[in-house]
Amino acid sequence: MEAHHIRIPVSGTSAGAASARRQIAEERRDWGAALGPELLDAAELVASELITNAVRHAHEGSITAEADLNGKALRVAVIDTSSAVPEVRLPDADAEDGRGLFLVVALADRHGFDVLPSGKRCWAEFEFSARLPVAPTQVAQMRS
Repeated sequence: MEAHHIRIPVSGTSAGAASARRQIAEERRDWGAALGPELLDAAELVASELITNAVRHAHEGSITAEADLNGKALRVAVIDTSSAVPEVRLPDADAEDGRGLFLVVALADRHGFDVLPSGKRCWAEFEFSARLPVAPTQVAQMRS
């Protein structure tokens, strides 16, 4: 499997976050159906949560969204200039937000953050088996 990388600057607005989420999702979907729709959907949701958190909490400075695909994993990451460390906390039952990191923890195989000289990188990884699932169109061709 070929390695892929995408890096997108994110403006610190809701519209900028939405645009970055769309770009990342579209690019990853072009990387191949072999990853499977479940993995791609989970990665899209996790990327959305990480981007939204950066826009909501980083307040100032640059934000960058990344996605990398190699032979073993799909990794999504968001880099921002805030030194605030993400923390999974149980929100109040009637709170309208605060559950994003729970989704990251539940969906990703690995997740974490790296402290950088000018902020942090929040990331999540999705492993796929060495034997990738075959896309439905490839199965039909193989049976013919």
